[in-house]
Amino acid sequence: MKKENPDQELEGIIRSIFEEHKGNYGYRRVHLELKNRGIKANHKKVQRIMNKRGLKGDKFRLKSRKYNSYKGSTGTVAKNLINRRFETNVCHQKLTTDITEFKCSDGVKLYLSPIMDMFNREILSYGISMRPTLELALKPLEEALEIVKDSKFRTTVHSD
Repeated sequence: MKKENPDQELEGIIRSIFEEHKGNYGYRRVHLELKNRGIKANHKKVQRIMNKRGLKGDKFRLKSRKYNSYKGSTGTVAKNLINRRFETNVCHQKLTTDITEFKCSDGVKLYLSPIMDMFNREILSYGISMRPTLELALKPLEEALEIVKDSKFRTTVHSD
């Protein structure tokens, strides 16, 4: 005396949408696709059906490993000359830099390394690369040092 599954047709449509998009769609996108096709279904029902059938979107489930350049305490640690005093009233006295990772489409990562003057928050130079290499850090630094070489005050470069 088993009841017939009233959502059998909906389950088939959900599975076909999921497979049509190569397993990248989660329940939210599948629900939107159903809506676009003119099929009314509650998002909770779509989520429940996808969980029951084991349909999980791959695109955002697997977290990619973030870049971390820390290799332990190697070399000598420079004195902290800035001491969290990030403002200055002298141009080119304090510069700061860091490397930032951007995730782009298709899993491509870009790395940005700007050199910023703490006097007016101006970007003096920057580098963009597909990989976080030493050249990515040194090229903008060399360009910035060329800009500040005629400064009247000593220049301090801060990096993490």
